[in-house]
Amino acid sequence: MTAPFSNLAEFSDLLDAAPARDEGAVAAAQERNGQLTKPPGALGRLEDLAIWYAGWRGTAKPQIAAPQVLVFAGNHGVTAQGVSAFPPEVTAQMVQNFDHGGAAINQLANCFGARMDVHALSLETPTADFTTAPAMDEAGFLEALGVGWQAVDLGADVLICGEMGIGNTTSAAAIALALFGGVASDWVGRGTGVDDAGLANKARVVEAGVALHGREGQSGLDVLRCLGGRELAAMAGAIARARVLRIPVLLDGFICTAAAACLDQPRRGALDHCAAGHVSVEPGHARLLGVLDKAPLLSLGMRLGEGSGAALALGVLKGAVACHSGMASFAEAGVSEA
Repeated sequence: MTAPFSNLAEFSDLLDAAPARDEGAVAAAQERNGQLTKPPGALGRLEDLAIWYAGWRGTAKPQIAAPQVLVFAGNHGVTAQGVSAFPPEVTAQMVQNFDHGGAAINQLANCFGARMDVHALSLETPTADFTTAPAMDEAGFLEALGVGWQAVDLGADVLICGEMGIGNTTSAAAIALALFGGVASDWVGRGTGVDDAGLANKARVVEAGVALHGREGQSGLDVLRCLGGRELAAMAGAIARARVLRIPVLLDGFICTAAAACLDQPRRGALDHCAAGHVSVEPGHARLLGVLDKAPLLSLGMRLGEGSGAALALGVLKGAVACHSGMASFAEAGVSEA
């Protein structure tokens, strides 16, 4: 089965036609929340999180039974510019580690009961160096979007997208600069651990890429094609499919959030089904979450990627939903209300 789009216009049309949350379910969940055996607001953001989740699942009393973690891997031609402390070969080596269950994301997915699937996208053929050409042509970009779209389990009830790709914080910074402006130093971080000279070089590369492909009037999808990578495009495709299926998404770090932001440009509100799992120490991530008006659930100084921060936040979401759906009402418990 192939993805139901053959060009970017058709993909955009799917975004335009994607459903909104179920306002009836939101109202019913709010009513239920007001009857639970606790003082009003005593569970803080957990209450809002559970109601948000209920609205997208279409029920006042939801459950989380089938979370899915998708990890996409891709290689970037821009690494030829010396933007990473690690060689591109590490991408394939880490994919093997995922497959053998040895990475952090494997442990977190297991810990919180999530199915995990890994998709490597043409690792032997890096994208083009975006300082000299668009990272992907339209056909390659559509193929990567389609991999993400098709990877989503139709029975999933939460989606987390992670990534592996040496050089992809450079792509994320370039995307953020192209979409939201400023200067490269606003968005560029140390990624895998580059030194000061490497950081300055990374900023130069980001500026060069954005100067080549432009930042004025570009749609988010054009920006993603020109400056992104296959794994970023696949994450965008998966997040879009989740919206069509009303599957709530927990966003991971800077790279995942940058990919998601490209969906918000052709259609404002395209990320209403997404919550920010955490804020990483990549300096552009907090800034990007601010632009998207997404308050992170966790702030633990993480910067690993792989979907790890969002997977950890899955525990918070599961706790919120368990309290909301499992607690007794005042009437059920025979407890007097204030």
